[in-house]
Amino acid sequence: MIFLAKITIGLKEGMLDPEALAIRHALGNLGFATEELRTKKLFLVRFDAADAREAEEKAKGMCERLLANPVIHHFEVEVHR
Repeated sequence: MIFLAKITIGLKEGMLDPEALAIRHALGNLGFATEELRTKKLFLVRFDAADAREAEEKAKGMCERLLANPVIHHFEVEVHR
């Protein structure tokens, strides 16, 4: 079966997010004051798996082996058929 994994990767609490700081500063210059801004990356991956459990394990493996650095990132995985 073909599954779609929605993988969201973000920085852990306390990690410096320079991209978010730059965007927050630019928004302030445009008149959009913000209390906080964080960036995340979203990956949509379509692949074959026998069932939803296997699809979730494959998606987590993608994160653990390539997409996320466990020292600085956390990730969330949603699998849809």
